[in-house]
Amino acid sequence: MGKVNTVFKRYEKKYLLTASQYWMFRELVDEYMQVDEYGESTICNIYYDTPNYDLIRASIEKPVYKEKLRLRSYGIPGPDDLVFLEIKKKYKGIVYKRRIVLPLEEARQSLQQGAVDEEKGQVAKEINYFLKRYPLIPRVYLAYDRIAMFGVEDSDLRMTFDFKIRSREDKLDLAMGDTGKLLFREGEVILEVKVKDVYPMWLIQGLEKLSIYPRSFSKYGSVYKGTLLSNYAEHML
Repeated sequence: MGKVNTVFKRYEKKYLLTASQYWMFRELVDEYMQVDEYGESTICNIYYDTPNYDLIRASIEKPVYKEKLRLRSYGIPGPDDLVFLEIKKKYKGIVYKRRIVLPLEEARQSLQQGAVDEEKGQVAKEINYFLKRYPLIPRVYLAYDRIAMFGVEDSDLRMTFDFKIRSREDKLDLAMGDTGKLLFREGEVILEVKVKDVYPMWLIQGLEKLSIYPRSFSKYGSVYKGTLLSNYAEHML
């Protein structure tokens, strides 16, 4: 793994595209955007939450500030492969993502013990503060196939297209394959646009022309509302 960015600050908007919208949109953006060095990759995540799902329940109420913690890999990792332990925060529409890189087995042990090695720097200390605030356990596995792109003239403009978004509530380990139940209808694609400032005019006009409008949702939130909420309610009865 080459040099990776561990701190992000940007505006992010999400869109749900039909298959036809995706192909028309790709025809438009391919003139201005370039697929990054990884091409298409599979993103695997374990989302951590409290026994009562406090983090996602707070998040879907659309507060001014919200936060989450997840363990992420690119592809299915082995024990010695590097993964990302991330805190993702959103405040007044701005997304802040801070993460550390560590081997999968070390990440497992650190999360079980409730602390990471603070010699990894300031972000590690922030993660430990997060772990002390909440009694976190693994809650949801989420995977998707992603194409990531960046602007030819403005590398701060980023887009990702996520396909076959799938989840499961068992086998909550990144090493245990990337299978799961599809979250959206076959062919639907999640577009995320990530910018540091404002959209370029060509992008504004293209989205409007294709009737593509932003949607407020999260992948983990969709799993919670679609599956976990009913299961949790039944358990509480």
